[in-house]
Amino acid sequence: MRSDVGGKRNVCGMEYNFYKLHLNLISYVPVLFLSLFKSISLLCLRMDINNKINNNKTRISLYWKCQLIGWSIVSVYWAYTVYTRDNYGIFCTLLNYVLDISIGIFLTHMYRLFALKAKWSSLPIKKLLIRLVPTIILLAVLYVLINNLKWYAYWTFIAGEGKNFFEAIIYWDPILLTGLRLMSIWILAYHLYHYYQKEVVTAKENAQLSLIAKQVQLDNLLAQLNPHFLFNSLNSIKSLVIENPNVARRAIDLLSDLLRSSLYEKDKGLISIKNELALVYDYIELEKMRFEERLQLNTNIDNDLINYKIPTLSIQLLVENAIKHGIDLKVGGGVVFLKINKQDSNICITVDNPGVINQHKSVGLGLKNLKKRLEIQYKGKASFSLTVKENEYVVAEIIIPMHVEDEKI
Repeated sequence: MRSDVGGKRNVCGMEYNFYKLHLNLISYVPVLFLSLFKSISLLCLRMDINNKINNNKTRISLYWKCQLIGWSIVSVYWAYTVYTRDNYGIFCTLLNYVLDISIGIFLTHMYRLFALKAKWSSLPIKKLLIRLVPTIILLAVLYVLINNLKWYAYWTFIAGEGKNFFEAIIYWDPILLTGLRLMSIWILAYHLYHYYQKEVVTAKENAQLSLIAKQVQLDNLLAQLNPHFLFNSLNSIKSLVIENPNVARRAIDLLSDLLRSSLYEKDKGLISIKNELALVYDYIELEKMRFEERLQLNTNIDNDLINYKIPTLSIQLLVENAIKHGIDLKVGGGVVFLKINKQDSNICITVDNPGVINQHKSVGLGLKNLKKRLEIQYKGKASFSLTVKENEYVVAEIIIPMHVEDEKI
């Protein structure tokens, strides 16, 4: 019941020369079916990309359709071979056809389960290829052994011919090459599918992140160009022009730096904590000209983290909200506490300010966009929270992973 017996084995009394001539006539058939198998895999890939990527039911259904169609077409060749060359009857031919399909699906599905558990689809291409080469060889060897067992069982228990078990098991030519070819095509098609699926998801996420970043940039620029903000800043500068020209010049420099950051830093998705803090300090210094002693900033920064990168203007947004919704509403003002430290393998950024959260008012657009940016930028591994302490202090906290996919943020 072997589907790819070598030319040197005499099957059912057929002479070697006739067998060799027959084999030459059908030698191009495997190439045709393997090409069809590859085309079907790519077609399934395109079909799945056009569906909703997060629809697990559709993905599983499509996977099994590709498995059944692909292996059914490939196994047609072996069914034709054993029927015309090896004189299998109709029943044995159909049985061999079903077994060939089952063997292909079994081996490749076991590989799929292992690859999903080991998360091979998320590996870089170089690391993936190192793992695929021995895996393909192993699957091809298993393919040889299972087919040899199938062949031995047929000739021993059905055909009634005595066959040497050891010789049957170690027989490899040309079935090993067939196994290598089939497993290589299936595994490459499978990972090509996941690679393009990942690219589509990444492209969608990048598009969403770009839109959100643009909105954050506009929001930030509007905040800096807010008439109320400019009015207060310019009034403070005007009063200082005569009283303290040096301080007035400094205020103009700070306002200029803030506007420049809004225009140029917005094009960067990530910024080092060191540079972000410089922007925050400029913003606090400018606001203190308006609030004077009512505004104080207390910082606790882990210097080992200052070179790590975070989303641009994220700390500035938290500090700005602390002043706008906390300090500005208190007659006596208050202190904004900024803390950046390491927690396990994460960077924790905390901004505390006196105030309360209005439960009847939704979170501002700026904080919503920040939360969405974190979700997309760090693939759900970062978080943002806004809570209230018992002593009427509002705590805004951002937790960001220090490393994503073995790369330093």
